[in-house]
Amino acid sequence: MRPSGCPGLLRVVQALDGGICRIKLDGGAIQADQAAAVAAAAERFAGGVIEATNRANLQIRGIGAEHAALIECLLAAGLGPRKPAGDDVRNLMLSPTAGIDRQALFDTRALAAEILVTLQTHERFPELSAKFAVQLDGGEALAMLDHHHDLWLSAWVRGDEPWLAFGLAGSPRDEPAGAVPLAEGHGLVVAVLELFLDLARPDQIRMRHLLAECPHAEFIQRLARRISLHPCSGWRRGASSDGLHIGIHAQHDERCYVGAAAPLGRLDTGMLRGAAQLARERGDGTLRFTPWQSLLLPNVRRQDADEVLARLAGFGLLNAVDQPLAQLIACTGSSGCGKALADTKDDARQLAGWLQHHGRGLKVHLSGCPRSCAAAHTAPVTLLAVAPGRYDLYLRDATLPGFGALQAHNLTIEAVGHWLAARPRSPLDA
Repeated sequence: MRPSGCPGLLRVVQALDGGICRIKLDGGAIQADQAAAVAAAAERFAGGVIEATNRANLQIRGIGAEHAALIECLLAAGLGPRKPAGDDVRNLMLSPTAGIDRQALFDTRALAAEILVTLQTHERFPELSAKFAVQLDGGEALAMLDHHHDLWLSAWVRGDEPWLAFGLAGSPRDEPAGAVPLAEGHGLVVAVLELFLDLARPDQIRMRHLLAECPHAEFIQRLARRISLHPCSGWRRGASSDGLHIGIHAQHDERCYVGAAAPLGRLDTGMLRGAAQLARERGDGTLRFTPWQSLLLPNVRRQDADEVLARLAGFGLLNAVDQPLAQLIACTGSSGCGKALADTKDDARQLAGWLQHHGRGLKVHLSGCPRSCAAAHTAPVTLLAVAPGRYDLYLRDATLPGFGALQAHNLTIEAVGHWLAARPRSPLDA
């Protein structure tokens, strides 16, 4: 396996609170029995803390000396890669509602399965960084369009035929580089990744690093020698909708899916076991995790949906998008990470109380250091820790890099609460 600071299923990385094992889920989906196996492994070999990540994966924290036994349990549950070297590179993001979303132009899951096999088995793709990622978007209403990917593909219907627009080092919100028929989508992914490996130096681990030296137009010209590309004039990604990862929502058939969020991305074993059992009883036996650190139970009968949502809340999950804690993102913080300057999880809970009291639903990201591990995109409001319990406050500004515009320095959480409560309501409010 390639040396990497990123945890994987086969590579436990040490943190302040113990080892971390990251379980990459195919398209964010996991069988109920596999979810129960994750809970059992976290309980037996770690501290029982499970995190839902912003790439729709799971990770177990606080792993002790028996990390090899934990890995064996997860492999026995069928959660490992096809080949050991393929663990790091199975980074393909789908919409959590792929195949069931009413707004989708077509079902992306068959193509996704083909791409995932190739990512894990292609002889050259283990050369890719564990951070190199691909997005496949079917035009769903529930879609993460703010995370940048090294290669993105997005559904397009040209005439009556399914096509894929695509772009590099961005997201489907961006201008596409071209298009291919759906049947050539797999070939496009292979061609882009092989060309990247041909051109990139070892230190250029992401597409944006390569494009900083190799002009975008030159990369596309080289790509066109390997696969037939077509213009994509007039294409525009349809809007996604906010808040569809929590609550009860209709599918394209008579059924619905039910979503609930892990508070600050944290699940305990009871939450995961309970959701898995509920998926067996009232869903289709699967769970789907989302980039918003929530989970969905798909294919629930409408008459069962209210009960399912209530039971998820009973397990400790957040079942309403207007709950302040459902709007907050926080990294591990100083309780588990040696780089963090503040206990972001505890501070986020305090802030949620302030926002609840003042009736505000702001989306706020608390980051213990500038690395911004918990959020792959810039939040409307970012609190960057500068000392225990103290933060610089930024507001997102599309004209500025990083977290945006600095508004206040060295605030306590109480002062942050007062500052946010005193602000006039704006589009930044959820």
